[in-house]
Amino acid sequence: MSFSPTIPTIWRKSSYSSSHGQNCVEVADLPNGAAVRDTQHRESGHLTFPGAEWSALLGTIRR
Repeated sequence: MSFSPTIPTIWRKSSYSSSHGQNCVEVADLPNGAAVRDTQHRESGHLTFPGAEWSALLGTIRR
């Protein structure tokens, strides 16, 4: 996980987010990974994950 000066422009709501507007995160694809931010606190910035770390996380979540 790292902080990136790159600001993604296309965000989508994670399919793992609550449908009631609580506990929502947004995800953006990056050339070499993904960025994640809190939907309710977008002004707080985002975290970036390299591709290998992002794939490992998704693999663990899907189990």
